[in-house]
Parts: sequence; C-alpha cells; structure tokens
Amino acid sequence: MSTIRIARPQEAQALSALCCRSKAHWGYDAQFMRLSEAALAVPRALIALGQVLVAEDAHGAPLGVASVETLAAPGEFDLAHFFVEPAAFGTGVGRALFAAAAELAKAKGARRLIILSDPNAAAFYARMGASAIGDAPSDAIPGRRLPLLRYEIP
Repeated sequence: MSTIRIARPQEAQALSALCCRSKAHWGYDAQFMRLSEAALAVPRALIALGQVLVAEDAHGAPLGVASVETLAAPGEFDLAHFFVEPAAFGTGVGRALFAAAAELAKAKGARRLIILSDPNAAAFYARMGASAIGDAPSDAIPGRRLPLLRYEIP
C-alpha cells in the first residue's frame, strides 16, 4: 500500500533520479538517457508551487512521482512528469498516482490533462481513460515524435 503526498523541495534530486530509473526500464541506451536528463528533472520551483506529488511506501521510500503544470489554454494542464519505480509496476501505485494527479490539477482549475507520453506508457494512460489526439515532438530527442493524449477530468 502506498500513500500520496505533496513533494518537498529537498527531494528534487531523488525524484529526478526516480524518473531516470523509470525511463531507463524501457531499455533506452546511454545516449538517449543523457539527452533525456533535462526533461526528466523535477524542478524545485514546481515542487515549491505544490504541483508535484510523491507516492511512497510505508517506510517513506518514493515509489512514484507526478507533476502537473498549467498550459496556455484555459482549463488545460500538462501531466509534466509521471514515473513509477520499475519494481512498483503493476502494483496499483500508478493508478493511484494518476488519480491523485488529476485531482490536484482539478483543484487548481483543470478540466483536462494533456499527456505527451513515452510510447511504452501510452497503453497505461488509455487504461486510465485518456484518448489519443495525435502526436507531438519530443522535448528531449530531436526528430522523435511521441503519442499525445487527452484526459478529461471527471
């Protein structure tokens, strides 16, 4: 069982490392991971705004991280980070963290989440109720296109 809470600024580095471990789980090579580091970093400023969530186990060890950011369109938020420790895949942590991220965004005025997804995670978001709306350029890897999804917050 995990609990979900707002992240603390001093956790930025550990949460960024969690994002990297989760991304690396899909077998990306070292060059890909180097190019992805900046996009995987969890900014302290976003944590300070209360827009980053942490799922943790009973001992306080992080199992997942999610963040939401406002977008230009009214009512739209970006699911900027969403990563789960590979050892916690399939345990319900991701489902609970996604629900909490949607609730956090809703509390901040969101009606929908826009998700630029790793291809390996798109099926997870579809199971959560997100719909594919096209693709968009990666913010880390030049020339790479990624699935773009929309989740209407109930």
